[in-house]
Formats: sequence, C-alpha cells, structure tokens
Amino acid sequence: MTDQILHRIEKREATVGVVGLGYVGLPLLLEFSGAGFPVVGFDTDPDKVERLEAGESYIRHIDSQRIASVFCDPGATTSRATTNFESISDCDAVLICVPTPLTRNREPDLRYIESTGTTIAPHLKPGQIVILESTTYPGTTEDVLIPLLDSGSGLQAGEDFHVAYSPEREDPNNADFSTSTIPKVVGGFTDQSLEIARALYSAVICETVPVSSCRAAEATKLMENIFRSVNIALVNELKVVFSEMGIDVWEVIRAASTKPFGFMPFYPGPGLGGHCIPIDPFYLTWKARQYGVATKFIELAGEINTSMPDYVIHQAMVSLNKHGKALQGSRVIIIGLAYKRNVDDDRESPSYALWKRLLEHGAEVDYYDPYCPSIRPSRAHAELAGIESRSWESIAGSNYDLALISTAHDCVDHDALPGMVRLVMDTRGVCAPAENVVTA
Repeated sequence: MTDQILHRIEKREATVGVVGLGYVGLPLLLEFSGAGFPVVGFDTDPDKVERLEAGESYIRHIDSQRIASVFCDPGATTSRATTNFESISDCDAVLICVPTPLTRNREPDLRYIESTGTTIAPHLKPGQIVILESTTYPGTTEDVLIPLLDSGSGLQAGEDFHVAYSPEREDPNNADFSTSTIPKVVGGFTDQSLEIARALYSAVICETVPVSSCRAAEATKLMENIFRSVNIALVNELKVVFSEMGIDVWEVIRAASTKPFGFMPFYPGPGLGGHCIPIDPFYLTWKARQYGVATKFIELAGEINTSMPDYVIHQAMVSLNKHGKALQGSRVIIIGLAYKRNVDDDRESPSYALWKRLLEHGAEVDYYDPYCPSIRPSRAHAELAGIESRSWESIAGSNYDLALISTAHDCVDHDALPGMVRLVMDTRGVCAPAENVVTA
C-alpha cells in the first residue's frame, strides 16, 4: 500500500485534493498543479469554485492568468474545483487547509476541522493519505481528526490509510518567499505516513523538515507564531514607554537593527491582525491549562497586543484635544483596512478594532484601502458589510479631522496626508515629520 502511493507520487500520477481554497489552500493547489500533479480543489463556497473554473482569481497576489492556466487550459494537467466532496475518493492525497478561529471566549474553535473530517470520511479509500495543515493545538490530529476519519470511513488510520500533519507557513505577497521556497515541517501518525507525506511535499517544496510526531509538528507552528506575538508585544510596550519619554521608537529600531548579531527587528502597530498571530497563542494557553500549566508570558503578550487599539484611540483623543477638537463628532478616516501591508486580507485586522472604538466614542468613520474596495460579509463585523472605500481623491475635500494610518500599503502616498486632513495619526512610522503628524 505504501509502495503504490509512493510510486504514484514519483510519477506525478497521484491526484492531490485540497480542501479549503483560501490564502493557504489555493497557492498549495497551484504548486502541485504546476509540478504536474492532477489536482482537485474542494470548497463549500460555490462562488470560489465558479470563479476558479472561469479562470478568475479572488486573491489579489495570485494572478488570474495563473488560475486560467490551471483550470481553463485544455492542455494543462487535469485540474478542477468542486463543492462535491464525493470526489475525495478520486484523490490519493487529501490536504486540509481550513480555518481554525477562536470562540468568543478565546477558546479553540475546531468546527471547520470537525466538519471537514465528518464530510470526507465516508469517501476515504484504502491507501490514501490525509494531511492536516490548519494551525491548531498539539493533539488535534490524533485526538480529533483521526477518530472522525476512523468512525466515518470504517477504516483505521495507520493501517488502511495514512495521516500526517504539516503546518502551513504562508506569508501572502512576500516578495522573498513563496509556497515552494519555504521549508515544510512534517509529522506523521506512523513512520509510513511520514515517508509518504515527505515524498509528496518534496515534489513541490524546496525542503521537508521531519519531526517525530504530529504533535511535534503542531507545536512547531505554535512556537513560530508565539515567538512573533511575544516580540511584537515587547516592542509595542517599548513604543508606549519611549513615547512618554519623547523618544521615537522607529528611530531606535532602525539604530538597533545595525547590530549584526543578537538583535532581530520587530515593529509596533495598532494591534495584531491576520489569521495566525492574534489567534495561535490562545490555542496553546487553552491546551496548557488541561495540563495544569500556566502560560503567563504568552498571556501577558496577548494582553499587551490586544490593548494597543485602546492606546491608539486614547492618543487620538489627546491629540485632537490639543487641536481644540473632541473625538465625539469628529470625522475620521482609517487608512488601510487589510491586516498587513500590500495584501487584500482583512481577517482579524486591527483596523476593525479601531473602527469599533471610534464609533463608541461618537466619531464618524470612513476608510480608504485600494486593496479592500468594500468590506466583505463576516460574522465578526456583519454591521460593516458592504461599506465601500473612499477614493484617494475624495479625502482632501472631505474635511476629515483625523486620518488614522492603521495599515501602510506601499502604493499609498502617506506623506501627502498632512496636507489633506487636519491631523494625521501614524501607527506605522511611515509619515515624514510634520506639524500635524502624531505617532502612536
């Protein structure tokens, strides 16, 4: 059984199914297709499937021509997208790339992993490999996913089919690294599962990094993102301290970065965004409590990072007061809705936290983001769905009291803002000094 799938992988005959065609799953599917594998993309959203089959991209940094070359070129490797999960039985490998958010109580929300496991289980067949890529706490693959697959398929993981965990490491629109050039950590449920998973990823990824178990691979992903969360919290706290001392934190970071060893620059901001760093630490703290272990350092970092929007709004109130204006009744435009620069991904964006607090203080709020022309429907911000970005040209004539730079896209002329509005609050260190520019 192992030799057969390894042979099919080596010959590029193994059909690769990817469940979840978002910022992680779609680039992965394209890599396998580009390497000559037949691919099947699965998603519950029919709009995504229709757009892919029409050769249209719905992710800004993925070109539509690349989508068309995979799904619309008759001479290309067999590729298709579908909402019909019965086609799981046509696949040799099934890669699960679904969201893992938090509940309102900041506990792991595994509903997408659980529903995926339940949905694909009846269509599994002997010899397949199922690989979970979603970020989660150690033990999810073995304690949650495998029981669902076993009970729903009538097969047994490790004997009839293979299971592995390999955490996604996507960094959308990173000019230096792409899916194929980022080493892939892999942990297998069995030695055979690890061997197959490594062979599969080695066909499209520059390097595979084997670890001893699925749990070790799950922990690796959490460590990577907790490392970032803790260091961002540190520099956010230093920003607050240095601000009180009249010291520019951006200048300090630039100077410290000249040290060729022992220092790695991290940058402050108005809060954390994206689907990983604001969420992943809480997955570990939740799991650690089951072992009676306190994660004080991680939780403190989380408190600092989640408090940053409140700090920014307080600074906005103070700055407006100095200009004889209250925040209540002020007209504010948020510059940048996406969670980071040069992407169209607004998941967990701190801009939404700022927006909410501004409204609570009685401000009128608009936004400008060329990459997010309108706010997409979501559970977290349903009341804002459909609101459209203002045009850049309209900002100057709209009498805004405050422009709050939350996300700094390279294509935006931030230095022009001081001449367009009464006051600019810069949380990203991108504006040139001016009388009406305040850093926060």
